[in-house]
Amino acid sequence: MTASLAAAPVIGVAALGLVRDWIASMLSRRKKDWEHEGVRRQLSVSSDSKLLDEDIREEARVILRPKKPPRPKSEVFLNKQAQDPAGRRRTKRFSAFGGDSPFGKSDAYVKLEQLGEGSYATVFKGFSNLTNQVVALKEIRLQEEEGAPFTAIREASLLKDLKHSNIVTLHDIVHTRHTLTFVFEYVHTDLSQYMERHAGGLERHNVRLFLFQLLRGLAYCHKRRVLHRDVKPQNLLISEAGELKLADFGLARAKSVPSHTYSHEVVTLWYRPPDVLLGSTEYSTSLDMWGVGCIFVEMITGIPLFPGVRDTYDQLDKIFRILGTPTEDTWPGSTHLPGYNVNKLCFYRPQRLGLAIPRLYDIKDGENMAAALLQLNPDKRLGAEDALKHRYFTSLPKKLYELPDEASVLDVEGVHLYPELRMTGKT
Repeated sequence: MTASLAAAPVIGVAALGLVRDWIASMLSRRKKDWEHEGVRRQLSVSSDSKLLDEDIREEARVILRPKKPPRPKSEVFLNKQAQDPAGRRRTKRFSAFGGDSPFGKSDAYVKLEQLGEGSYATVFKGFSNLTNQVVALKEIRLQEEEGAPFTAIREASLLKDLKHSNIVTLHDIVHTRHTLTFVFEYVHTDLSQYMERHAGGLERHNVRLFLFQLLRGLAYCHKRRVLHRDVKPQNLLISEAGELKLADFGLARAKSVPSHTYSHEVVTLWYRPPDVLLGSTEYSTSLDMWGVGCIFVEMITGIPLFPGVRDTYDQLDKIFRILGTPTEDTWPGSTHLPGYNVNKLCFYRPQRLGLAIPRLYDIKDGENMAAALLQLNPDKRLGAEDALKHRYFTSLPKKLYELPDEASVLDVEGVHLYPELRMTGKT
């Protein structure tokens, strides 16, 4: 039967009914022939008709194929005859993250006030009608020809899988014709603004608490081979309770195996490591750790550690004045990097960080921690996981190391933010 149908020429849908009737009569005739020959196998005309109906439907699908492919789940409204308990018809939309949920609708969120604006995105304080909570809305403007910026796509794809208390939570994505809006948890300030309000350096306990949380978030990322690539105070959000969250993964990247080469135009200049400044494109998690060291010292002193003002060589000069100009003896391979130009670099001898930054002497193990993070040679730079075990953190409760990823350090008894003191000559 199937062979006969397959051999038949492709014809219109209207003629398929006639084909079905013809084949049914042929089956009836064969059935009589087989019964006459003593064949015991019983054939059901009704069951064979069912098979024919399926074949015809399949043929019709080929002939009447849809003109356009179905839209992605994140853009589809469900128009099913679903009923709520009161018997009313309801319409839902798939969330951008998949699953039958009410997320993904632009009218689910209300803009309250603008918080900031960048080259391709504007951030608003907003309100969620779904959860009755304040949220942050990162609205990305779409270009008709170019579509969504690659940084936005990268940020969404990474944050969707990063679930940690010290990494900002991406709740939802709303896509319209002109904008792509990321819905984040709302955190009221960032470390840069926090340090501006408490000029002169932060309370030393708070420095330790912030640094531990930053390392905890980065260790989670680095275990998953994700590089943030833009660690700076503006990208570290601080809640009113003192919880720190790593944000803005627009430059972040998943580091694959084997390693690729990357752009050296990453990380804000003040927090960019010397290997990247010299043109290295073969970097790893050590890239983020240099920024951690710079931020650690800045929290203690209240001023940026290496504030370059002109170009990369001005930035390198500020670094080498304290840590020394690298040589093949102190950092093998450094003189062969593309940006190592003896005509533009001055030679400096290294000095102890405590001499250049005396306030490090006032903090137990502070100089040792800073020196371990601020290594010119990226291979010698302390990693996030090892930094969490540094003796600088011995005063913190041991239970902090037993927390699950999504649990806050503030859930541990005795761990809280201290009041910031007005500067009177001590941190």
